[in-house]
Amino acid sequence: MLAELVMAWIVLIISGVLEAVWATALGKSERFSRLTPSVVFAIGLVASMAGLAYAMRSLPIGTAYAVWVGIGAVLTVTYAMLTGDESASWTKIVLLAVIVGGVVGLKVLH
Repeated sequence: MLAELVMAWIVLIISGVLEAVWATALGKSERFSRLTPSVVFAIGLVASMAGLAYAMRSLPIGTAYAVWVGIGAVLTVTYAMLTGDESASWTKIVLLAVIVGGVVGLKVLH
């Protein structure tokens, strides 16, 4: 049982990272007119959703979904700020830290 839960959390974290990958690729696909980002989007989306579905077999749906979205959102915004696609500010950084704190809190409560 413990090994199953640990695996679910690992898969969920990887799936959250893949959410950021597909979200970023979607933006770069330019309405699916660019092949490479479109393929990355499709593969990332399927893998991310499959991982989320796997994790939800062992974790509460609400917790798993919130953690998945939180990881994806934080990584997507952070990547966009680092690449200059989105402006960075201390306010955004603090708000991203609040999201991270919420994700960690959900993990600790589980």
